[in-house]
Amino acid sequence: MFYEISTLKTEIFGAGKAAAGIENWTTKGAGDLLGAWFADIGSLNEVYLLRSYASAEEMLDERERLARSDNPFGCMDLLINYEVESYRPLDFMGPVATGPLGPVYELRTYKMKLNGLMPTMEKWKTALPDRDVYSKCAIAMYGVDGPPRLTQIWPYASLEARSDARGQSVADGKWPPKGGPDWLSPDMTSTVAMPMAFSPMK
Repeated sequence: MFYEISTLKTEIFGAGKAAAGIENWTTKGAGDLLGAWFADIGSLNEVYLLRSYASAEEMLDERERLARSDNPFGCMDLLINYEVESYRPLDFMGPVATGPLGPVYELRTYKMKLNGLMPTMEKWKTALPDRDVYSKCAIAMYGVDGPPRLTQIWPYASLEARSDARGQSVADGKWPPKGGPDWLSPDMTSTVAMPMAFSPMK
């Protein structure tokens, strides 16, 4: 399984206006749309799309469609820029669930040291089951293009639930994975996003 996160930078207040075009774009392309969100806290005026592909070939075919389009993502009139990143799930992660998991989602990306993937994955494999007791991770995946990185998506019932889960898991010594941060760089980002109306992850 391959995953892809597309980040769309829109004009001011453009995310809502672009929704219909983006939805139409994703229904006509390859792969499966798993989630669509707009930024609420973090870099504003951005839309995030999570899609899955059965093979690298299928994913590249969709990239080719995007590259050749005169109306990328169906919202060229509102689009300032876009970035598309490729991922594979951490070896032990199961399929991504959809449905009413949120409605608050946190998208976190950690840049890893150049040799950090395998040690980081081993630390997460050990620690994530205990962390999931506080709030379940929807997906954790590593980049297969661009710089070494680990991206996670965490659903929460509310911002308060996010703060409670994060704070309590740290206080109880269940998170972060012991020794896990040793393989990460200080370059980390976090965005709180809300699902768009057509998002399979609500």
